[in-house]
Amino acid sequence: MAHTNKERITVEIHNKSYTIIGEEPASHVRMVASLVDQKMSEIHEQNKHLDTTRLAVLTAVNTMNDYLKLKEDYAKLVGSLNRKEDK
Repeated sequence: MAHTNKERITVEIHNKSYTIIGEEPASHVRMVASLVDQKMSEIHEQNKHLDTTRLAVLTAVNTMNDYLKLKEDYAKLVGSLNRKEDK
């Protein structure tokens, strides 16, 4: 098995520090953490009564919903491009 260089990056999400270990560049991990933090802040502004666990789950659900919509849009776009190439 090949050895991969894993980086250890500490980020802050919703006023808590998390250490993330992975192969992605630190800049990418920080960007992802920043987007998660932003989404949690948006949801928290609308639902101030949520505890951190519920806020995190709601953030995950919203993020996955956005991801699935983008994935569907991408599939439609690729299908459209393929149909144009076939003509």
